[in-house]
Amino acid sequence: MAHRLSARIRLLLLLLAVAAPGSAAAQVAPIPVEIATLRLADVPITVEGIGTVQAANTVSIRAQVDGILQEVRFREGERVRPGDVLGQIDPRPYQAVLDQVLARKAQDEAQLQNAQLNLQRFATLARDDFASRQQLTNQQAMVAQLQAQVQGDEAAISQARVQLGFTTLTSPTDGITGIRQVSPGNLLRAAEATTLVVITQIQPIDVIFTLPAGNLTEIRQAMARGALEATVFERQGDRTLGEGTLLLVDNEIDPSTGQLRLKARLPNADGALWPGQFVTVRLLVRTDAGVPTIPSSAIQRGPDGYWVYVVGSEATVTPHPVRLRHLAGGIAALEDGLPVGTRVVSAGQYRLQPGSRILATNSAPAARPE
Repeated sequence: MAHRLSARIRLLLLLLAVAAPGSAAAQVAPIPVEIATLRLADVPITVEGIGTVQAANTVSIRAQVDGILQEVRFREGERVRPGDVLGQIDPRPYQAVLDQVLARKAQDEAQLQNAQLNLQRFATLARDDFASRQQLTNQQAMVAQLQAQVQGDEAAISQARVQLGFTTLTSPTDGITGIRQVSPGNLLRAAEATTLVVITQIQPIDVIFTLPAGNLTEIRQAMARGALEATVFERQGDRTLGEGTLLLVDNEIDPSTGQLRLKARLPNADGALWPGQFVTVRLLVRTDAGVPTIPSSAIQRGPDGYWVYVVGSEATVTPHPVRLRHLAGGIAALEDGLPVGTRVVSAGQYRLQPGSRILATNSAPAARPE
C-alpha cells in the first residue's frame, strides 16, 4: 500500500513540474532570423544574356607579291601599332623593276624635250613657208606621242613603287600578334594567300550576346533615348570584367531559337577580356525611381504566388502576398502594397510558420541596388 502511494506521489509531482509556468518545456524559444526594412530606391532595370568576346578587328597579314621572306620583325604575342614592320620580302627584284622604269622615263623625257624644240623650229619655218604643213603636223604628232609615253612611264613608276612597298609587310591596325605561321627563308606567293600572322585588335573589344526576342521593343525604345550601358561579368562568378555601351542590335531574329543577337563595345583598357571568352552581359535598359525594394532573399514562392514574412510589433511573423516588379542583382522591386518601413524576414524562413516568434540577429536595412 505504501509502495503504491509513493508511486502516485511521484507521478503527481512529475505532472506538476511539466505544467509549471516557469518550465523550459512550456516556453517556445524565439527563432533567430535576419530582417530587412522595405525602402524606396532607384532601381536599375536590366536584362542579362550570355555572350562571347570577339576582337573588334582581325587582320591576316599576307604577301601581296611573290618573294623570299628575308626576316620577321615581330615577337609572337606582342602589341603592334599601325605601320609597325612585321616582315621583309626580298626587295631586289622589285627595286630593279623600279630602276628600269625610272630610266625609261628619263629617256622618254629627253626625246620629248628634243621633239618639242624641233616642233618650235618647224612652226617658225612653216610661217615663212620654209617647211611644209605636213612636216609641222608630223612633228606635233611626235610630241604628243612622247608626252603619252612619259605619262605611261609615270604610271609604271607608281606601280613599281607599290610593288616594292608590298615587300615590306606592315601592321594596318593596333592589336596583338598571334602565332607566326611562316619562317624566314620561305617563298611567299601572293596567289597562295599564305598568312604570316594574324593580328587581333582587343582595345576596344566587342562582345556578341543574345537575348530573347521579346526584349526587342523595350531595347529599341531605350536606344532611342540614348546609349545603353553594358556591363560584362565572368561566365562563372560575378567579377566585373568591363563596362561599355551597346553598339547595335542585329537586323534579324534567329527563327530556330527565338533569340536576338546584340553587340556591345568595351574599351578593355586592362585587357581583362580576350577573344573567344564566354561572359555574361548585363544591359541597363532604364532606371525606375522611388520603387519599394527589399532583398531578393526575402521573397518566398508558393502555389498562390510570391509572399514574404512580415514582422509584427510583437516580434511575430505573418505571411503577406507581394507582387514583383523586377528581380535582379539581389534586389526585389515590388509593386505597391506594403508601406515604407515594413520589416520583413530576409533569412531563416525555413523554420517559420504563421505566428512564430522571432529574434532578429541583425539590423540590416534592405540591400541597395547595384
